[in-house]
Amino acid sequence: MRALGALSLLMLLIAVLASALGVVWTRHESRVLFVNLTALQNQRDELNIEYGKLELEQATYAEPRRIDDEARQKLGMVDPRPQDIRLLR
Repeated sequence: MRALGALSLLMLLIAVLASALGVVWTRHESRVLFVNLTALQNQRDELNIEYGKLELEQATYAEPRRIDDEARQKLGMVDPRPQDIRLLR
């Protein structure tokens, strides 16, 4: 009977140690994942800022007045004369 009690106590001790190691490992993994999450959130924020800048730049380049100026200066385009305009039906 004494050997059975000692064996039960040893098994309980092993179970408690395994549970404690499981808690430590789980907390460590949780911290690692939290650090990764924070890094990804920072990267997301930086990408959102860059995306906003690119949208602003695109809006600037797509402005009709700027396109008209570029067409006239770089491509030498001009408005057609009224006699050069033909309507098609």
